[in-house]
Amino acid sequence: MPPIHRDRLKSLMQSEQEKFSTAHPKSKSLFARAGKSLLGGVPMNWMAKWAGAFPPFVTEAHGAEVVDVDGHRYIDFCLGDTAAMTGHSPAATVSAAQSQLDRGISLMLPSEDAIWVGEELQRRFRLPYWQFALTATDANRFSIRLARHITRRQKILVFNWCYHGTVDEAFITLKDGVSRARAGNIGPPVDPSVTTKVVEFNDLAALEKALQPGDVACVLAEPALTNVGIVHPAPDYHQQLRELTRKHKTLLIIDETHTICAGPGGFTRAENLDPDFLVFGKPIGAGIPGAAYGFTHEVADAVSAGMNLEDCDVGGIGGTLAGNALSLAAMRATLDKVLTEEAFARMIPLAERWTAGVQQAITKFQMPWHVTRLGCRAEYLFSPNPARNGTEAHDAMDFDLERFMHLFAMNRGILLTPFHNMALMSPATTPAHVDRHTEVFSQAVQALVT
Repeated sequence: MPPIHRDRLKSLMQSEQEKFSTAHPKSKSLFARAGKSLLGGVPMNWMAKWAGAFPPFVTEAHGAEVVDVDGHRYIDFCLGDTAAMTGHSPAATVSAAQSQLDRGISLMLPSEDAIWVGEELQRRFRLPYWQFALTATDANRFSIRLARHITRRQKILVFNWCYHGTVDEAFITLKDGVSRARAGNIGPPVDPSVTTKVVEFNDLAALEKALQPGDVACVLAEPALTNVGIVHPAPDYHQQLRELTRKHKTLLIIDETHTICAGPGGFTRAENLDPDFLVFGKPIGAGIPGAAYGFTHEVADAVSAGMNLEDCDVGGIGGTLAGNALSLAAMRATLDKVLTEEAFARMIPLAERWTAGVQQAITKFQMPWHVTRLGCRAEYLFSPNPARNGTEAHDAMDFDLERFMHLFAMNRGILLTPFHNMALMSPATTPAHVDRHTEVFSQAVQALVT
């Protein structure tokens, strides 16, 4: 392959930055103004990671497109990093939310929508009992607390370079076989090695060794790693994971927050998984904050047996806004009308088309990269072979090259998630959107090697 020289990459990036700044004067002005009241000039620190010198400020978003204050229209493959996998403001969810806004938002009382959503989640995921939260992070945290309560164990286990929102226990990694806090972990309440064991994904021997002492309350797992590139499980890995957790009396939490891209029942239904808990957040309400966590009869019985009505509001599970009427109305409409079997039947072939387009350019320019897909989610990584675990995926990342690819795309009207090279398809995504990405991706690669 032609080499990518760092001096050329730096020069290309400088040129793209100048192009971006010139074309976005209103966003630049708003960013300067925001710096006087918002830390880093953004309302949430992750937004600082967009590849431009400042992020585009948005005026509206509909379907699979976003418009910024400077009038630029973007094809959006980021889709709120999965929160808007439904497409922006789908009509059914907007209508349901508008109706509920007129009838109450947060009531501290149940609605019929809650029952409908619980029944639909039963059908999709085959777990009998459900509770609601505002974020997948909270749903994961509550599941971990319940697992510790049931097992009377303190440790949890996660996989290296996993993603589970901002769960404190998950910000841990392996370095030369030693567990340590991940870089950038701000103010951890305790060293995560006190609370957490971490092993490589797909390493069954390491998993069993970690579970052997009998001190792990739960394994918290994505069915496939998704935030460090897509890392698929090896054949029979999930069967062995389930057998090992049962052997060592450890509960299994499957976090479908990203892997819902595999279909309307996520990876769990697509691959017939059998977890004790399941977490589903982000797109469940089409971007209106909401999440759900389900669990088995056995978990429900164990929780009920230890439940004290007098203290149920101070147990660290729940929250004043959890299960609010607006969230549940949005969830019902989204599950009923938006994230449907028919929608996934359109979205997944579009991801196949996106993957094929990227692979075509990789092959044409003989790049030592690969592209992989999970349902309606696809991603390219800067290594020739698919990663088998988090370390291999993380070691293939290239921050400077990644930012160039993102900014090159953004300057040509395409948004990818700013944290890695991920694209999602929504029900509103079209073949023309995908083909435009293929065109721009090929242009970016050509610029690197010419």
